[in-house]
Amino acid sequence: MTAADTAPPDVPPSALADTVLERLTATYAGAADPGRAATMRAYMKDVAPFLGIPTTDRRALSRAVLAGTPRPDEADCTAIALRCWLLPEREYHYFAVDYLRRHTGRCSSAFLPVVRHLLTTVPWWDTVDLLAVHVVGPLVAADRPLTAVMDAWIADDDPWLVRTALLHQLRYKERTDTDRLFAYCLRRSGHPGFFVRKAIGWALREYAKTDPRAVRDFVARERGRFAPLTVREALKHLGE
Repeated sequence: MTAADTAPPDVPPSALADTVLERLTATYAGAADPGRAATMRAYMKDVAPFLGIPTTDRRALSRAVLAGTPRPDEADCTAIALRCWLLPEREYHYFAVDYLRRHTGRCSSAFLPVVRHLLTTVPWWDTVDLLAVHVVGPLVAADRPLTAVMDAWIADDDPWLVRTALLHQLRYKERTDTDRLFAYCLRRSGHPGFFVRKAIGWALREYAKTDPRAVRDFVARERGRFAPLTVREALKHLGE
């Protein structure tokens, strides 16, 4: 890993980001609920402070914030995401994730380093999983040479990058690179982290909806290499 891999990406100028952030901070701050914020922060293991806005309310407020705004380009997506991530409260991070899920198709492979920064800065499952499945997954599907980046991430020391590599194919179904999926699972089968062991099982469980025999045979063959948690998750809907 080089210094360039870990340095925060530059925030590009964006008039759209200026408008969105001005509206967003005013709107969300006006809906803050300190009592609920404390409960939400505790539930998320103190990963970040919260404003205390429930998901349904937050998404309604987000629609109001974005009303009448134009479609973004990649620079706009970069600026909005990075500027939201600089704000401490978790709801701003959620806004950025939702925004990227909606507009990932407007971003190129050059956007992946920005996503890497989001995955490894204030990381927890609540943002990592959505970014892995709904942002990284589509970026890799649109530019298959990015699988080389996933090959690097599965070997990384950062468990959230490992989890992302495991989960990025979660919605691929018949397009899943099965050899890569199984190789990734085996590569990290001995990982001590709960979130990696869980992700291996989740990835296998999801692919079992597409090819149950392949998953059943793989787990039967390699069962001894996986934690019981992983095996339970993988076989959860296979009647075993």
